[in-house]
Amino acid sequence: MKTPKHPEHERGTISMSLVDETLALARRQGLDVRPIVETAGIAPQVLASPKSRVTSAQYGFLWANIARALDDEFFGQDSHPMKSGSFIAMTQAALTARTGAHALARAVGFMRLVLDDLAVRVVADSTRVRLEFAVRDGAREPAMFAYATWFIIVYGLVCWLVGRRIPLQQARFRCAAPPAAHEYRLMFCEDLGFDAAESFVDLAPGFMELPVIQTAKSMKSFLIDAPGSFVIKYRNPDSFAARVRRTLRAMPAANWPAADAMALRLNVAEATMRRRLKLEGHTYQSLKDELRRDIAIGALQDPQRTIADIAASVGFAEPSAFHRAFRKWTGMRPTDYRQRADDRAQPAE
Repeated sequence: MKTPKHPEHERGTISMSLVDETLALARRQGLDVRPIVETAGIAPQVLASPKSRVTSAQYGFLWANIARALDDEFFGQDSHPMKSGSFIAMTQAALTARTGAHALARAVGFMRLVLDDLAVRVVADSTRVRLEFAVRDGAREPAMFAYATWFIIVYGLVCWLVGRRIPLQQARFRCAAPPAAHEYRLMFCEDLGFDAAESFVDLAPGFMELPVIQTAKSMKSFLIDAPGSFVIKYRNPDSFAARVRRTLRAMPAANWPAADAMALRLNVAEATMRRRLKLEGHTYQSLKDELRRDIAIGALQDPQRTIADIAASVGFAEPSAFHRAFRKWTGMRPTDYRQRADDRAQPAE
């Protein structure tokens, strides 16, 4: 079992609440998750801290190896297991599709073949492509993680096949709001609701006529981290907060502008920027803190980087100030995050 590689700058991190949901499903099936968690480089103290985060590489590793150990790529959330290798087979089947519409039909049809309890019908018109979820009579209502697992597998595959992220318009689910509702909004879209009369996701229809651009040659690298990598890779980039993040990422943290200067860069009034961020559940300061946190967590996976170097890279002149901030963000010290990286000095065979 190979240890995942950790690029220095992650596109984002995954909340411990999503990690906990994944591990709980595995434990429910009787799986001892400790070896997988350890090989993923997640220290016990990280796992025990509700405010902590993991890198996308670590989460992708957990996803793939739990699915393999369970021999179920749907994590026991359906009465019929989605046997290991199913996603590869679905990718191969969809790869010969001509268009996005054709690829979506193949992916949805494949999932209908391998799952018994949860199925989807595609209803399209000129304004949207709706994925309508239906639960088999007698089956229990799926939790949000089950809906998200189905969606991430199909949506991520189709996005890759047409070479772009397909915009989401809205999503509604019959289940109650999960503890990690904010993470699911990143995964889906801002217009996400729970306790709804029906479960569906609306996609913008533009992808339907796009050609499938991937090939058997490009499939090999795609399958290395998929589908666990989709949780980060296809997050909603269209929010105003994502626009702010992209602008911040394009410059050194030490040079991040004040709110008025950022608003000027975005060609909006400062009050407008604050209002739009508030509507999406953010402040400008919270975005800067989250981005510093995510960059730091990614950098801490590299045992060659000193704490002082990492502190400077995220805009702190003094390591002590970085320590205080990191503990506030995650409930832990920076050294707690890098403990496993130090233990993994020798590469896994």
